[in-house]
Amino acid sequence: MARHLVLVGPTASGKSALAAALAQSRPGVEIVSVDSMQVYRGMDIGTAKPTPAERAAVPHHLIDIASPGERFTVARFAAAVKAALADIEARHATAVCVGGTGLYVQALLGDLSPPGEWPDVRETLTARPLASLYAELAERDPAAAARIEPGNGRRIVRALEVTIGSGQPFSSFGPGVAAYPPAPRFRQVGVWLPRAVVNGRVAARLAAMVAAGLVEEVRGLAPSMGPTARQALGYKEVLAHVEAGAPLDECLGAAERRTREFARRQRVWFRRDPRVRWFGTDAGPARLLPGLLVELDQCLARPMEGV
Repeated sequence: MARHLVLVGPTASGKSALAAALAQSRPGVEIVSVDSMQVYRGMDIGTAKPTPAERAAVPHHLIDIASPGERFTVARFAAAVKAALADIEARHATAVCVGGTGLYVQALLGDLSPPGEWPDVRETLTARPLASLYAELAERDPAAAARIEPGNGRRIVRALEVTIGSGQPFSSFGPGVAAYPPAPRFRQVGVWLPRAVVNGRVAARLAAMVAAGLVEEVRGLAPSMGPTARQALGYKEVLAHVEAGAPLDECLGAAERRTREFARRQRVWFRRDPRVRWFGTDAGPARLLPGLLVELDQCLARPMEGV
């Protein structure tokens, strides 16, 4: 029987609050963040990172483990999450793994074999115009291009680096859309809200972030942010205001649109996985807590030993 619960869903769907409520409802439960941007120190407001009080109430893992100037990769996450789960299991505890970064979830489940790195290829690619890189990726690996924003230079370069360096399509490094092997250590559940509800929550959350000091946070971090951190939702757009003087209202509008589109892609990504049991509501996500507690209790009832 599964030992850990994996909670997925689109951004702004209330996953983090549900994970905190689950962990606080049962002893011996800890939280593992499966988020590609919460790993960065100082990126607190814009990543909706758990507050210090929330992290004091329940042990959290894989938050604040890198500086914003570092290039944090899925391979590094795979190693970090393996170590975190080993630590949790050594203390006979159970993890609620929560996040919406699809590749990181795959790495957590063991579905993903992170490809290597080819620095020379990457250096050559970064000197070329982004539009030509995306066009080449669409030709070499249409499946990868379809999953990457045309403006996301970091991911486009990485996909081409792997495709050229390895001689295999970037999209081949993983289970694909139809291969979902058993993951017996994990019980997977998902939060499903209507798209209109998610869009409304995206707008409300962004407004709350701005009120909490998002612009000031970005201004303070800007000198130390590397290419990966600069692509984060909200940060990329606010950087255009902070560094280039773009009108803030226009930047926030762009951030909201990109976040809504990202949420749509997350829904499509996770919906393909038949191992996820979905819990849906058109009201607040808190309505889902009783059903999710039943799922967590299944993990706590007969945890696997020796894994």
